[in-house]
Amino acid sequence: QLRLVESGGGLVQPGGSLRLSCTSSDWNDMNLNHYTIGWFRPVPRKEREGVSCISNGEDGTKYEDTVEGRLNISRDMVSQTVHLQMNNLTAEDTAVYYCAARRFDVCVLYHLEEYEVWGQGTQVTVSL
Repeated sequence: QLRLVESGGGLVQPGGSLRLSCTSSDWNDMNLNHYTIGWFRPVPRKEREGVSCISNGEDGTKYEDTVEGRLNISRDMVSQTVHLQMNNLTAEDTAVYYCAARRFDVCVLYHLEEYEVWGQGTQVTVSL
């Protein structure tokens, strides 16, 4: 069964940085370069919210308002990996971060049901 694999989470102090990575469990069967990739985290009263996404086409990138300017999503075409650089982290960023893939080239932070493949998540903890 195809799935995504996240890495890069950990414990960091407030103001610190982390870089999360998302890749496929099987590069031969699922080339992430052909998918729009989103990053999500659980929030109160919602299952998960989208924090960022990157299109596999012309739709570019999107960021949730509270992370705009602090996060940067990028794609490494050679390694078929999507990175999420997280800077100036705060305690409110503490969460399990999941990446997910959808075939359509429109980058969306909502409509989680449109993302077809998910990872198991990587824990980000921001604390002194």
